[in-house]
Order: sequence, then C-alpha cells, then structure tokens
Amino acid sequence: MKLSLFSLLSFFASAAVAAPAAPGWRFDLKAERSGIVALEAIVVSPTLVVFFDRASDDPLQINNHSAWGALWNLETSTVRPLDVLTNSFCASGALLSNGTMASVGGDPRGFPGNPDIEPGLQGIRIFEPCASPTGDGCTLFEDPQTLHLLENRWYPSSIRIFDGSLLIVGGTHVNENFYNLHPANSFEFFPPKESTPRPSAFLERSLPANLFPRIFALPDGKVFMVAGNQSIIYDIEANTERILPDLPNNVHVTNPIDGSAILLPLSPPDFIPEVLVCGGTQTDPIDPSLLSSQTPATTQCSRITLTEEGIAKGWEVEHMLEPRTMPELVHVPNGQILIANGARSGFAAIKQVQDPIGNSNSDHAVLVPSLYTPDAPLGQRISNAGMPSSGIARVYHSSITLTPQGNFLVAGSNPNANTTVGPGIKFPSEFRVQTLDPPFMFVERPKILNAPEKLAFNKSFTVPISIPSTLTRPGAKVQVSLMDLGFSSHAFHSSARLVFMDATISQDRKSLTFTTPPNGRVFPPGPATIFLTIDDVTSEGAWVMMGSGNPPPTLE
Repeated sequence: MKLSLFSLLSFFASAAVAAPAAPGWRFDLKAERSGIVALEAIVVSPTLVVFFDRASDDPLQINNHSAWGALWNLETSTVRPLDVLTNSFCASGALLSNGTMASVGGDPRGFPGNPDIEPGLQGIRIFEPCASPTGDGCTLFEDPQTLHLLENRWYPSSIRIFDGSLLIVGGTHVNENFYNLHPANSFEFFPPKESTPRPSAFLERSLPANLFPRIFALPDGKVFMVAGNQSIIYDIEANTERILPDLPNNVHVTNPIDGSAILLPLSPPDFIPEVLVCGGTQTDPIDPSLLSSQTPATTQCSRITLTEEGIAKGWEVEHMLEPRTMPELVHVPNGQILIANGARSGFAAIKQVQDPIGNSNSDHAVLVPSLYTPDAPLGQRISNAGMPSSGIARVYHSSITLTPQGNFLVAGSNPNANTTVGPGIKFPSEFRVQTLDPPFMFVERPKILNAPEKLAFNKSFTVPISIPSTLTRPGAKVQVSLMDLGFSSHAFHSSARLVFMDATISQDRKSLTFTTPPNGRVFPPGPATIFLTIDDVTSEGAWVMMGSGNPPPTLE
C-alpha cells in the first residue's frame, strides 16, 4: 500500500501532537493532614520537619490534649505529635552549629482545657539531632526555670551567625493586637554570651511595625537587618550599626505589614552579598481602624548590593506580577528564588482592621507562585510561566520550606484565634499539606552517592556521583549549592542561605570535586544540604555538617 506525501505529513504531524509534554511544576496534595496548623516549619534531618503552632485546640492529640508541635515525615507524608511545654505561637528558631534545633520566644497565653501550657515569652525549645528517620524516640527538651531567654520576646527573629550560635532580634513583651507597643528593642544570643540584652537604636527607630525583623548573616560576619522601611548593617563584634537607605516609596515589610526578604545566592570567589525584599504595603503605620482588608499590597521588589558602590547606588526597584502581602521568598538549588503564598490586599494579624474577611485582615489570596531569576536583566527576572495554582489559600500563619528531596513543603494558614473550620469560612484553619514539585522531580536526576558526614572549611572534597545519560552533553551547566534550609514563619525564611561552591565533574562522570566556603562567616557552621544541579535538573540533597559539629560558645 502506497502513502501519499500528504498522508505521511499528516501522520508525522499527529505523532508530534501526541508526544508527551515536558514535565512542569506541580502541586501535590498529601493524603494525611498536619494535625496542627503548621505556622512554623524547619527541616531538622534528611527525613523530618518540625512544625509548631500555638497552644490551641488543634485536632492532633498527645497525652490527652491538643498538640501544638509535630514531626512531619518527608518520606511517608505522615505526622506524629511532639509534646511541647511552652506556648510556641509566633516564635522563631534555627539550627545551631552542633545540629541542635532551638525554637525561641513565643506567646504568654494558655488555652482553656489545657492547664499544662506554660508561657512562651522566654521559652527555649530544644530538639537534639535525631538519628531515627521516622523520629522514633526524638523529643523536645524544655526547662523554663533554668533554660530561658533574657527578655520576653513574642514575634522575634533569629539567625545562626559565624560562631554557630543564634542572634535573636526584637519582638514584643506582651501579646500585642497589631502594632508593637511594648517592644523588646534589643538583641541577645543563644547560647547566651552576655548577661544582659544589647539595646538597639535601630529597633527603636523602626517602631511600631517592626515585628519579625528580616535579618541576614553577611559573609563578613556582620548582619543586615530590615524593619519597617528601614535597614542597617549591624556589626556584632563592635556592637555598632551602619544606617543604610530606606526602602523606596515608603513600602513597609515587617509584621503586621508583611513583605518578605532573602539573601541572594553567594558565589565564589568574592561572595558579594545582595538582598532582595518583596511585597508588603506602601503605607505609614497608621491607626488600624484606617486600614482595611482591601488595602492593596505592593508589587514592589527592592534589591541592594552590600558593597560600598552598591550602598551608594541604593535600592533597585522591580515589580512582581501581582501585589503580595505575606509572601515568602525561598531559595531554589539552581539559584532562583521562589515567591509563594500571601494575599493581594490587607495585613497580618487577626480581625484588627476594617472589613475583615471572617477573622482575616487580608483578602484575595495569591495561589500561583512565581520564580525570580537573579542574573536575568532588570524587568525580566520574575515569571510564573508554567506555574500551577495551589488551589489552597496560604495567608497569615502559613509556611513553606525547601526539603532535602528538592521539592517544597507547603502547609498552614490560619487568620483565626483558634481552630476555625466549616462551610462558608473563606480562610479557615488549614491542615492540608502540599508539596510543590519542580519539573526535575519527574525525570532522571543526578545523584550524590555518598558524602562525608562533616566538611571542613576551605577544603576540596571528592564524592561519588551518578549522572543520567540525558545530562551528559558537553558544556552542561553544573552547579553545586551548599544550603541552610532555614526556618519558615510569618512570611520570612530566617537563616536560609545558598552558597555556590566551585566544582568539577570527572571525565568519566563518576565523581564530583568541590571546594567548601573559606570560613564560617561565608557559611555559618552547622547543618547543611548539598545539591548537585546539571542543566537545572537537581539531585536529592546530601545532609552534611559544615564545620566541626561542636556546640557554639557560651557565656561561660
């Protein structure tokens, strides 16, 4: 039988149409629910994430009461309760240099029906490194009488710094309704290095909307801070501040007027720091009765290079595809930034402004994430092409974190005073858990077959790898990222960090050689995750200890 040219062309055209589409980003709704509102999230091992909520009436139970801590298993997408003593609501936290997770600060209140809750304002909750992949036998340690902060702190921020300890910044002394009217305008350390907190003129100036300051450890050991619309560089060792330019256009970005911020990836040899701040609202901190759930958020992103030349130039402005309050910025292992969660209008906190939506101070949830590409030309850096809709509002009290598997765990949202669910509630207490899976999750990926348990600074290491044949083209782009996966809470991913390492792949494509950062200022010592990315296809992460793994120094 003969086929005409037309028939052949038709055949090949139909075959082309039938070819499978390249994989795209996908949201995956998990069968099991979180059991508590995951308003705080931190990865504590290759398989486990700690969630915290307020001490409330969440459905997950432990010891005959509602839990407000939980362990989420990344391998099985299941949850188990953690017994928490102090109220962790609106706390902060990070991993220390020895791998211990410390959660700091919290809410002073108890909850009816659960008399065992202790005030969390000076709370310190310790989760030691957990060897069990499922969390068996792994618990929180608390001793409020002997282990506590120097000052009451609700809504503080904390980051791991160059000696592996935590710098704890700001907060409020009481459970405020909206603005910070009883401020903790000070810094302290955990473990403690000093017997009294350090007063902060910066926090005093940035009142009253300065809760959860956005803070970043810079590669010279200093700390960049944004609160309200003001910014500084703080020198921990000299206890001095350098005032930097205000954010442009009177945009405010800290709670309850929440934008987000992130330290952009650091690259050798110079590790020049740049900070990106996105979202928030163009408003003065005025009487909440003059604000509304319909007050538009801003589309503005502001970026600054923290060199003498960059500071003199000031902030460079670009714009997201939509306004966002309460977004969160999270690193992607290839150096892009994921912009997720939040709302188009309104504010953080609960039922304090005009026109609340139920109890929510915000409205018009943004369901489609965007990607920010730092090295693209100005005006072309932000895109949501091919990005899916989550279908679930993630507004106040939501969280998101990159996982060692390479995807993003998304949970939480609760602009309510307790567990609030049922028909007709636009923004309920959200217990559904999703992952946002990048396209590389659906193709063959490179693998880091083994890695040392500990990595010294400024050393070269060679590790075995495997690379699929689809990624062996000459000239393929190879990136090796050393990452702190951070602590997610209130539209800010504290301690999140991505440091690229110089790396080469052997000619036989069976080994990877990389050089670690020069010191603990470029990457504060402590747990890290290494990802290998080839042409934007990323491996699962290798969990390592950067540095000696020793505990951080203390006052003693």
